[in-house]
Amino acid sequence: MDNAIYASLTRQSGLMREMRAIANNMANANTTGFRREGVVFSEYMVPLSQNGETLAMANIRGRMVDLDQGAMTQTGGRYDLAIDGDGFFMVQTPEGGRLTRAGAFMTNAEGEIVNPDGYPLLDDGQAPIAVPPGTRSIGVGGDGTVSADGQAIGRVGVFAAPDIADLRHVAGTLFEAGPNPTPLDDAKVRQGFLEESNVEPVTEIARMIEVQRAYELGQSFLEQEDQRIRQTITSLTR
Repeated sequence: MDNAIYASLTRQSGLMREMRAIANNMANANTTGFRREGVVFSEYMVPLSQNGETLAMANIRGRMVDLDQGAMTQTGGRYDLAIDGDGFFMVQTPEGGRLTRAGAFMTNAEGEIVNPDGYPLLDDGQAPIAVPPGTRSIGVGGDGTVSADGQAIGRVGVFAAPDIADLRHVAGTLFEAGPNPTPLDDAKVRQGFLEESNVEPVTEIARMIEVQRAYELGQSFLEQEDQRIRQTITSLTR
């Protein structure tokens, strides 16, 4: 196969993955606590011969997570929490601790504060927070301290994000916590608020159009190359 076709195919494959990332962002534009993602392109050289000739190929190195804070919406819900600034909540899943900015919580039958999937919200010591039976009022201070009828029962854990290059999206609004996540002592928690998705739909639509045009240009080039090769073969075999 012609080298130009190889290079174009790697580019087309990368553009398809970027389009999927954009589509996922748009689908989650209204998902509480969702973090926008993009892809990171890189160039690598493939040796063609022993005399030093190389071919430049495109490669997707991974996804980049946008950690910019989304807008805050006041809900008044006593278990609705938002982080004002850096950091993540942590929930306990069957696969281990997971980081999230989605703060829509509730209590389960055991009184534990959980997310909509039933995963317990963890305190700064990575233990579940349980509300005593019969509690009439719940308060969450700015430092994350949870009070039941005026008595402190725990402190919501807010943890520093891993290096952005190591922050891996696993599902929905959840990210891998990594080894030994660090609690943030100066984190600010707001009760009765939820953080919206940080996706800007207009920006994503503009990017989608740009990627689509780039893909169509690449497809047109591949079709022209295919036609050129066919014509060359036909001329040589006459």
